[in-house]
Amino acid sequence: MTSIKDSVALVTGGSRGIGKALVEQLYARGAAKVYATARDPRTITHPDVIPLALELTDPAAAAALAEKTPDVTILINNAGVAFGSSFLDSPIADIRREFDINFFGSLHVTRAVAPILERNGGGHILTIHSVLSWLAVPGTDAYGASKAALWSQTNALRLALRPRGIGVTGLHVGYVDTDLAAGVTAPKTSPYSVATQALDGIEADALEVIADDLTQQVKAGLAADPAVLYPQVAAE
Repeated sequence: MTSIKDSVALVTGGSRGIGKALVEQLYARGAAKVYATARDPRTITHPDVIPLALELTDPAAAAALAEKTPDVTILINNAGVAFGSSFLDSPIADIRREFDINFFGSLHVTRAVAPILERNGGGHILTIHSVLSWLAVPGTDAYGASKAALWSQTNALRLALRPRGIGVTGLHVGYVDTDLAAGVTAPKTSPYSVATQALDGIEADALEVIADDLTQQVKAGLAADPAVLYPQVAAE
């Protein structure tokens, strides 16, 4: 079992939203040290956290991050973006950038930090996906596809890292009350609820955490005919 108490955690995207809630909850559970990243580390305001700069699209930045965090035992891949890119209408460069950040950015960090976790006795990685890993919604084409790819990445890394003593948890969540979902009028989950469930999942060595009812319903629908999830295109 992975214990949060006395752990040393690294949270990407730790300046706001879920990342900020994770930092606060880690300290509340007794973490000994928390590193948090942002493009501008001055935006990370927790008084005890160690703020670090990170550009997710730069592999060299991930390597530099690893050099500054030699005592990490828990990695939380939280950072990501949503540009609202459309597969048909948006510039390919915009679509590629969502993948560069959401998929490759997480991979850069994991590849850099995994050897540290192993040297420190194993540890745990939690990566945050989305309900859109499993459901296409107009206006979120590239975001959903990048999160679907990230889900696949997590599953593969879980198998690869288990022999090295590193546990891997994937967290799926729907609408969260953060800046990313500011324009959404549907019910939203509190970022602190998501953070609590994420840390519970780490401590339980859970393979997967489903953070809300919507995400649970969508996951269940994957076993059904596609018309269940996409009634708007079902044959009449």
